[in-house]
Amino acid sequence: MRTIYDIRQLLKQFGVFIYIGDRIADLELMEDEIRELYRSQLIDIKDFQMALLLIRQEISREQAKQNSLN
Repeated sequence: MRTIYDIRQLLKQFGVFIYIGDRIADLELMEDEIRELYRSQLIDIKDFQMALLLIRQEISREQAKQNSLN
């Protein structure tokens, strides 16, 4: 797993499709879903950790982008 797209594909395998229209909200919801999949023991620790890392990095990038626009 290397990209947000990979995380979307993982979630898609479990029937989870996320699109709110707000990029940060989408990422936060993806994080919640990944946590739930891990709690339910449907994904392993490696995928869980990598997904959280990628999501948090992307949230930071998006927040920085928004702050630079303001």
